Amino acid sequence: MIAILSAVIPVGLIVLVGFVAAKTLHLELSTLSRLSLYVLFPVLVTDSLYRTTLSAENALGIFFGFILTYFLLCLAAWLLGQTLGLSAPVQKSLVATTAFPNNGNLGLPITLFALGEAGLERAVVYMIASSIVILTTAPVFLIGGSFWSAVRITLKLPLIWAILLGLGLHWFNVQLPFKTDQGLHLLAQAAIPVALLILGMQIASNHFQFKPYEVAASLMRLVGGALTAYLVGKALGLAGLDLQVLVLQSSMPTAITAFLLVNEFGGDAARTARVVVLSTLLAFLTLPMVLWAIN
Repeated sequence: MIAILSAVIPVGLIVLVGFVAAKTLHLELSTLSRLSLYVLFPVLVTDSLYRTTLSAENALGIFFGFILTYFLLCLAAWLLGQTLGLSAPVQKSLVATTAFPNNGNLGLPITLFALGEAGLERAVVYMIASSIVILTTAPVFLIGGSFWSAVRITLKLPLIWAILLGLGLHWFNVQLPFKTDQGLHLLAQAAIPVALLILGMQIASNHFQFKPYEVAASLMRLVGGALTAYLVGKALGLAGLDLQVLVLQSSMPTAITAFLLVNEFGGDAARTARVVVLSTLLAFLTLPMVLWAIN
């Protein structure tokens, strides 16, 4: 239990610092978010792929594990929305909050504290898979656009180019001159603490008004995600650290990306925002149970 709490408490404390900072310093959240999205996370991905010792077999297992988990959760949320007769905007929001895990801001640090550097390598692969799949499918689902329009949106994001750069440096065994690799690694280390501060600031900026829908949607993400990933991982023959990372990353709360995409392309933005906040708060209760179960 001490080891489990040691993985969750440091993360919670940094989130709390971000919460207090937002309440007292009146920081500009959008600026930090853009810094994280367009600079720090792409650098983290490039650095992780450049340094990775993960085999192609392990990476593919986690990659396909996420894809199957994602589409099963999308299907389950859509079928539930149809069965309950939810309106189209609410159905879209339910799919988004169920299928989009916060595997970056919260998933990476939790995995790092709980499973170490080897776990973080796998968590980055999971984040890459989710970024590619979600950003190419979500706009199509939310606005009914074409697949190629979604691809164009994805190609505008620096994360995709960071993936290609990191893979190129790794595959060709490029030795960066003038200790540039150390500078890259130093900048990459800023991604996780800044992401946690942003998460705390996001919580501070929301009002706490939750109803049964928000509770149910949050549990679908937190509990449904973990159980679905476990079954998918077992079906794919994953074991050990690969299975642990797949389940842990899939048990994360709803990503702020869900709100951003729903707000931009269609859905119930207000409900989505409430689920993002509530699922994040509940995650500090459910994640210790998930860590206990997978260890």
